[in-house]
Amino acid sequence: MSEPAGFARHHGALSSLRAGHGPRLVFVHGFTQTGRSWLPVASQFANEYEVVLVDAPGHGQSGHADSALTAGADLLAKTCGPAAYVGYSMGGRLCLQLALTHPELVRSLVLIGATAGIEDDTERAQRRIADEALASDIGRVGVDAFLRTWLALPLFASLSDEAAGFSDRLENTAEGLAASLRNAGTGTQSPMWHQLSAIVAPTLVLAGASDAKFTELGRRLVASIGPNATFETIAGAGHSAHLEQPDAVSAAIRTALRTAL
Repeated sequence: MSEPAGFARHHGALSSLRAGHGPRLVFVHGFTQTGRSWLPVASQFANEYEVVLVDAPGHGQSGHADSALTAGADLLAKTCGPAAYVGYSMGGRLCLQLALTHPELVRSLVLIGATAGIEDDTERAQRRIADEALASDIGRVGVDAFLRTWLALPLFASLSDEAAGFSDRLENTAEGLAASLRNAGTGTQSPMWHQLSAIVAPTLVLAGASDAKFTELGRRLVASIGPNATFETIAGAGHSAHLEQPDAVSAAIRTALRTAL
């Protein structure tokens, strides 16, 4: 697949697409996506910022990077350095981990559909078992069939086929996606809720207005981080707000950046 117009591929600790000049703005995608999934949002910032679209560990051209969440945050730090960070779902968890382990690098933080992990030991163990079953399924049925099952989940009910970017997700490998689930899924993640008050970067937490679960989690994130965090919902969107309503998400990010940077 050719690179999008105006973007150049960089191969560091993690692979990334980069465009523009100015303060650095890093976008980190969710599970089964790649950095390209951010293009409808990120392309709106390339005239004012150096935009970096990271392929997260186990995904896209970072499929070789087999790492847990903490190690993934270290790779993100090495790849991107000081910046404003925007993370969706799995990418939001990576950015949260980065803000805790490398706070000096995070100028500001935007989280979309994110959580700080599963606190209940039993629930987390059940999720780990479920993630392992999904990881095994990917190898058994292949990426194409797995993605069709994944995108049919109720979590993505409001996501159109066009916005889902199916062909981009097919750039992932079964091995990379399975490793991501096993090493960086919420089943294996140590919950971070008790640490969140240490985050000092200005933080905006977003959730789709119809995503009840992550609206509740988003409000809890803000309460746990403290007065430097705010919460907003994106109208007309479910869990994948940046894919469903890219202009509204871009506007929210832009306002947050003007306040923070």
